[in-house]
Amino acid sequence: MTIGAIIGTIIFGAVIGILARAVLPGRQSISAVVTVILGILGALIGYWVWGSVMGKGDTSGIDVIRWIISIIAAAVLVVIYGLAVGRKQV
Repeated sequence: MTIGAIIGTIIFGAVIGILARAVLPGRQSISAVVTVILGILGALIGYWVWGSVMGKGDTSGIDVIRWIISIIAAAVLVVIYGLAVGRKQV
C-alpha cells in the first residue's frame, strides 16, 4: 500500500465517519480520532460487502451504493462503540 493510498483511506474514513455520525439521531460523545478510525473500518467493511458479497468489483467513477453501505457500517460501529464504552448519548 502506497503512502497516497494510506492518506486517501484516512481522508475517506474521516468523511465516512462524519457522515455516519450525521445520520444518527442525537449527539455521540466520541473524539475525532475515534470517528476517523470507525469511519475507516466502516469504509473497509463497505468495500468488502460491495466487492465480495454483492459480487461487484472496481468500477469507474463513484459508487453511491458502496458509499451508502460504508456509511451504514460506520454508523453501526459508532452505535456499538457507544454501547461498549457506556457513554451516554443525548
